[in-house]
Amino acid sequence: MKRLVGKQDDIVAQLVADRLKSQENQTKVDEAVADILASVREKGDEALYAYSQQFDKMTLTSLEVGEKQIQQAFDEVAPAVLGALKNAKANIESYHRQQLETGFEDRPSDGVIRGQLVRPLSRVGVYVPGGTAAYPSSVLMNVLPAKIAGVKEIIMITPPQKHFNPAILVAASLAGVDKIFQVGGAQGIAALAFGTETIPKVDKITGPGNIFVATAKKQVFGLVGIDMIAGPSEIGVIADDSANARFVAADLLSQAEHDVLARAILVTNSETFADAVEKELERQLATLPRRDIAQKALDNHGCIIITETVEEMFALMNEVAPEHLEVALDDAYDYLDLIEHAGSIFLGHYTSEPIGDYYAGTNHVLPTSGTARFYSALGVHDFVKRMQYTQYSKEAVRKASTDITLLAYAEGLAAHARAIEIRQEKETS
Repeated sequence: MKRLVGKQDDIVAQLVADRLKSQENQTKVDEAVADILASVREKGDEALYAYSQQFDKMTLTSLEVGEKQIQQAFDEVAPAVLGALKNAKANIESYHRQQLETGFEDRPSDGVIRGQLVRPLSRVGVYVPGGTAAYPSSVLMNVLPAKIAGVKEIIMITPPQKHFNPAILVAASLAGVDKIFQVGGAQGIAALAFGTETIPKVDKITGPGNIFVATAKKQVFGLVGIDMIAGPSEIGVIADDSANARFVAADLLSQAEHDVLARAILVTNSETFADAVEKELERQLATLPRRDIAQKALDNHGCIIITETVEEMFALMNEVAPEHLEVALDDAYDYLDLIEHAGSIFLGHYTSEPIGDYYAGTNHVLPTSGTARFYSALGVHDFVKRMQYTQYSKEAVRKASTDITLLAYAEGLAAHARAIEIRQEKETS
């Protein structure tokens, strides 16, 4: 991993440049995705079958995954895995139930009622990746907050497989997915956004995917809602001499193994500790099944940053705004007030990032690429909308009419003003 030492602004500039490198081929991806979206919008199911043949090398006779396949998955899944999924489900539910919102109403003066209604979305689409890794945990993380929010129908799509990972289908059933379709990639996002003969149009699309999936979500945003535009996985670790180099190296690798574009950043005030982590990375990589992926990620997008003080470590990491932030310090909880920008925070020497990925109940669908500065982890709030309501009596309108019409005329909108003034005129027979 490269070492970065110097002024904070210079280091941040290098990190931003690294993020931009991963977007260099975006124009070609944009064009390819636009063509796929147009084809699905025009041809519907016909395009989906053709793309399954082209991209997945699968000749499908049906897009929907039936109850027989789901029941078979329950027969095949290891009992211990089923138990772990149920335990994770309970933790995710208990955490996300605390995010439920209620509306409000107030009456600030005579004749005036103001309020807000909170209503669930009607239909949501959840994308679950396939490919080199299948993620039953992502099913739980996307579906359970939607169910808690009260979403009426949840549609799941996932790339077609000759034989599905049974844990994927089991997780979908446990979480309460209504229908599952075997379609992936940009074409799957198009199907959810536009609707086809088989797949219903949804109101919002959530879930992680590759660059084509992320780009498709970006291009259909506005026609439907999306959770966020996710980039490569990333982890930032703040550590000093109190940390365990073996632990920190393992945690950096936990994200590096996701993707060759994944980012792993260690910020420390100890060169001795940095050296120890590098030795551990080399040792642990030797036996890692996804070694080639993790090695490329560390070589191209990993770095160790040396600062002088703990405060500087937090200041720099706030500029990075990482997806996952581990604080490997003694009394880590006491430093929460120093953290301004991070997707999800893991405190202490034993709180490894995978605890959040799978089990704690906090969500693992998180903002990446510095978007933690303005985006939040997926939650119940992503599956509801808020509607305002207002009621003014005749007398309340009269009292407010002068202020309203003055503002309307100041903006040059006479019809706005007249809509108020007409209510002040004496009624004529």
